[in-house]
Amino acid sequence: MKKDNSKKRFLQKMRNKYRLIIYNDTTFQTTWSTHITRIRFFIIGGIISLLLVFLTAFIIVYTPVNRLVPGFYTPNIRNLIVRNAIMVDSLEEEINMRDEYLDKIKSVIKGDVPDDADYSRDTTAFIVKPEFQTYDSIHDSIFKQKLLEEKINLSVQKKPSELFQIHFFTPLKGMISQKFDRAINHLAVDIVGLPDSRISATLSGTVIFAGWTTDAGYVICIQHQYNMLSVYKHNSQLLKEEGDHVEAGEVVALMGNTGELTTGPHLHFELWCKGTPLDPEKYIDF
Repeated sequence: MKKDNSKKRFLQKMRNKYRLIIYNDTTFQTTWSTHITRIRFFIIGGIISLLLVFLTAFIIVYTPVNRLVPGFYTPNIRNLIVRNAIMVDSLEEEINMRDEYLDKIKSVIKGDVPDDADYSRDTTAFIVKPEFQTYDSIHDSIFKQKLLEEKINLSVQKKPSELFQIHFFTPLKGMISQKFDRAINHLAVDIVGLPDSRISATLSGTVIFAGWTTDAGYVICIQHQYNMLSVYKHNSQLLKEEGDHVEAGEVVALMGNTGELTTGPHLHFELWCKGTPLDPEKYIDF
């Protein structure tokens, strides 16, 4: 009974009508008045609260105000964040590859062997040359004569075309005093010639190093296509600077006898592909 009575009293209170009056503070006249119950008050209050919530959500989602809300991202911003994350990851991988490649180049310049050099790798697989056709021309003899006058000799591959398809210029025509030999860590060929003979770039490329080293004297390194690198050591004079683009057969240095490891006037010529040393005699006729 007591519970029923308390419920009835509660319902009665919720249904009781109250008058909400607004007076003019000066004249004390009634400006506005209305009857309201507690139930109606809660309903109206709830509706107003929901409207405020929806209005706030609309403003945050569809207006620039959302930029001021911490942690709120629009779909465009989310896509931009994802794209930036992918780009950062790619750039990090590229930087690591570049640093690894630069470390290999430093090792080559110093005369060391890169730590991860794989001698068992099939280096011929790295060499790919676009197919082209050649035609005999009346200008061929003129071109050959000009090359002879400039003492630049064109070396044509005599190996099977399916294995060796790149044509290398001979950097220096002379006698090989020491061959390529991995057993004694001599990853180059030493070519003896006349003092101050002109040394030519074996392929077109960009000079990435041109300077003095204690062991090898004046050294010039050229980066070529197909991740190939050619190194010319013990020069008496360098004719190109870092960043210069050189064509195949272009003179880049003069042969000399510089550096602590030299045994006389000669060219120490190295050929690398993807961090792996190649035997130049397999690709060039000296």
